Amino acid sequence: MLKGIKVIDFTNYLPGPFATLRLAELGAEIIKVESPEGDPARHTGLSKQGDGLVFLANNRQKKSITLNLKEQAGLDTALKLITQADVVLESFRPGVMGKLGLGYEAVQKVKPDIVYCSISGYGQKGRLSGLGNHDLNYMALSGVLAQLKDKAGKPVHPSITVADYIGGYAANERILTGLVSRSLTGKGSYHSISITDQLVSLLGNHVMVEKETKAGNGINVLNGSIVSYALYETKDGRFVSLGALEPKFWVTFCQANDRKEWIQAHYSSTDDSNPVFQEITALFKSKNFYEWIEFAQKVDCCMAPVLEIGELHTNPYFQEKKLIFASSWGDYQVKMHSDLEQESIAPPPRKNEHKDEILNNILI
Repeated sequence: MLKGIKVIDFTNYLPGPFATLRLAELGAEIIKVESPEGDPARHTGLSKQGDGLVFLANNRQKKSITLNLKEQAGLDTALKLITQADVVLESFRPGVMGKLGLGYEAVQKVKPDIVYCSISGYGQKGRLSGLGNHDLNYMALSGVLAQLKDKAGKPVHPSITVADYIGGYAANERILTGLVSRSLTGKGSYHSISITDQLVSLLGNHVMVEKETKAGNGINVLNGSIVSYALYETKDGRFVSLGALEPKFWVTFCQANDRKEWIQAHYSSTDDSNPVFQEITALFKSKNFYEWIEFAQKVDCCMAPVLEIGELHTNPYFQEKKLIFASSWGDYQVKMHSDLEQESIAPPPRKNEHKDEILNNILI
């Protein structure tokens, strides 16, 4: 789909590499420009072989070249690469690419129709733009972290870097928008992605609800406060999700468990003072996790198990879609686009692996 599109990727760690992995799987050629030391993700979460797991998970289908951008030779090579490219993606602190001579204005001079995207925590301008930051900070400042609290009201430390991934998705959205615009107008464009701003964009419902009702935890029927849309513990200490919001699903659930008297309690509260909630809680604890999985597959009532990561690659749903696959180079990888088949998949590149190939193409 993106065959013929070349992306020069100056990003490290997660948001940018995740974005370009998704573009690579769509067919784009990704040239990963690394410092002489390499992407720090090469040393984040080490495998048994000493490779960075974060790097391995997000950099297949890419080519690597190392350049010292602080030296004129490295800068000149980077600019030559850009003249043959369609997209530049960078995630340095605001102003760094400009100081290096690779900011949008400089790049535009050598490649007027470039689609240039910058990913940062707080945007390129403003009072917070120059501060160091990470995923947990974006989650906290945006208000998203406040939506993940335990029963005591304490924010729960997430074990997945949601903000980084959202930033990657947003960058791709703008890059693809820029490419479409260029095809229509012949003009390039600049795009600044603030990861924090992107998280706030998820809270449209929450902001409106809070202003109207003063409730800070979003839409009532979706935040775990009603019996038909909640998490329940099973007999063996596992959990399942019930999402029977629509009456037809709730009726089906109640009838399948021979509890028609619960039907009128569809939107009643998940409060211990509610006898129906107590009864539903007891029902879920009367069967084990796998019994409820079997139930969910037979009874169409919007129920799904809370799977652990180690269970995904053996789950029939994901096996059918081949979302998680054993790579030819020895690890497990996750597809970015479940509906697309790839003819061949290249492993994550060794640092500077494609130097000769890339430089030879520049000279053609």
